[in-house]
Amino acid sequence: MTNDLPPIELVVVPCLSDNYAFLVHNNQTEQTALVDAPEALPVRRVLQARGWALTDILITHHHDDHIGALADLRAGARVIGAARDAHRLPAIDVNVADGDMIEICGVKTHVMEVPGHTLGHVAYHMPDAGLVFTGDSLMALGCGRLFEGTAAQMWDSLQKLRALPADSTVCSGHEYTESNARFALSLDPDNAALISRYKRITAARAANRPTVPSALDDEIRTNPFLRADDPGMKVALTMTDSPDVDVFAEIRARKDRF
Repeated sequence: MTNDLPPIELVVVPCLSDNYAFLVHNNQTEQTALVDAPEALPVRRVLQARGWALTDILITHHHDDHIGALADLRAGARVIGAARDAHRLPAIDVNVADGDMIEICGVKTHVMEVPGHTLGHVAYHMPDAGLVFTGDSLMALGCGRLFEGTAAQMWDSLQKLRALPADSTVCSGHEYTESNARFALSLDPDNAALISRYKRITAARAANRPTVPSALDDEIRTNPFLRADDPGMKVALTMTDSPDVDVFAEIRARKDRF
């Protein structure tokens, strides 16, 4: 994608079996950042084809499918990751925490701690470019499993992400969207926006096209994990009087069994 100020280009890089990495490039300064490092070869191919060199690598969380290629790709790039995960990340040049602001590719980038999938998970929001890199926290029509955090932590994290400008582009870490869509339809079969989105997703996957990134506005309207406080969702789950976090926990538990 492009933006007049600054001139930012986004490239989605499929990696491994279902991961995504993201390259962000400033066409004026020639700075290039990588968000997560699942696999070296696909990233290198894009860099070589475009004549780009990495200046920064941003890490969302410590899982190997997000950091496995970091040693192969870092060279002289500045590596940025969560301070609270420094003990289990490769060597980090810049340790960040919630509320920090860093400059990436000439763009102000806000750090958001979004625990739930892991305790040290962070997201990176570039408001001027309309991009948010969410790793395995908010995903296309889903959210990450609660491997380390609690339902309350993840629900709080998702509310923080949901509160970003609705025209934000959500860059998440995996191609899970078709399965997530089938699950969403099992809860919300009459949601016209979801039905329409499912048709677009199945067409994209049939053509081997990525369904990531996604529009935050679409996530707000169709992602069940963002709608635990929606009265209609509570009715569908027969949890009308339940606290929002309990509804979220039930949705996550159902997805785990789906």
